[in-house]
Amino acid sequence: MAKQRSARSRILRALALIILAGGVAAALTVDRWLMIALDPGPFTPGATPPAPKYSEPTAWAALPEGTDGADVSLPSSPAIDQHDAPAAVFYLHPTTALGRQWNAPHDDPKIHKATARGGTMIQASVFNACCAVYAPYYRQAHGRAFTQADEAGARAIDVAYADVSAAFDEFLARVGDRPFILAGHSQGAVLGARLARERIAGQPLAERLIAAYLPGAPLTAESVGLPVCEGPKQLGCVATWNARGPEYRASALDFAALREPAGALLCVNPLSWTTSDEHVPAVEHAGAVFFDTEAPAVKPAFADARCTGGLLRVTRLGDPERDLKSRALLWIIGPQNYHPIEYQMFYMDIRNNAVVRTGALLH
Repeated sequence: MAKQRSARSRILRALALIILAGGVAAALTVDRWLMIALDPGPFTPGATPPAPKYSEPTAWAALPEGTDGADVSLPSSPAIDQHDAPAAVFYLHPTTALGRQWNAPHDDPKIHKATARGGTMIQASVFNACCAVYAPYYRQAHGRAFTQADEAGARAIDVAYADVSAAFDEFLARVGDRPFILAGHSQGAVLGARLARERIAGQPLAERLIAAYLPGAPLTAESVGLPVCEGPKQLGCVATWNARGPEYRASALDFAALREPAGALLCVNPLSWTTSDEHVPAVEHAGAVFFDTEAPAVKPAFADARCTGGLLRVTRLGDPERDLKSRALLWIIGPQNYHPIEYQMFYMDIRNNAVVRTGALLH
């Protein structure tokens, strides 16, 4: 009898543990599970991978003299000759590494493949109608550095920024006195904002800056140091936005500064290139382009847009042609969070505007 009671007790304890585990699982959403599973732990300087050598072509995801993802274009909007471009773009890719290191190696072939697919092809290529495209690899910081602000994350960001600053030196040496665009997305936009603030704003270089396109990050006027774009031909300004739908809710995978803004977030509407809160209907939209699909094509009137509360609210959106991986990502980050497609959904608007601003500076 005692043995039976003991057995029943063990079974009940096991059931209680299962129920408890199930309750914890139910309480943790997918985003929080990922945060726990990919936590990099303490920052250890000795574990930081070696820095890139930007004098070597292997340290670059895109260069004018090579063939890379940034070369793609549509017949209706061809790229210019990259070897004879009157201007250049310094593009910083978003987070493309998924691991548990505070800083990812710059020379990992898997990361290179992800960067080509999720960076140079679908984002940097937008600028090949006006400019020669330069896109460095860098020791990108773990996503946690941006979603959970702390000292370890700040140190990882410093490592990534050191690479970006070194790559910018090499970029300037290569392009000579040509005008240039600064561009990036997500982590690349954060690092680009710091580069603008520390290396361009208030310096002679600012006179050569066509514009800074830095969507996908919670930027403030103080974090960038450049004037905010208030017109489609304005030079030396920053254009940034965070596109979300009306059903969007912040998640643990969002930037910490989006969940709890430390200041007024900048929003420039890529359909009007102003900070106005006026709604711009989809009829004004030049077109989305999704190069990561089987048959890329311009999708005009794909989205409307309005700047409100520091976000770019999109209430009308066509159906993005996404593969399984891309749809899984959209599911993980939550409904109507358009962060992964902030370049693609406004591809032709950005492309056309980059040509207009470049022409305004050159002429």
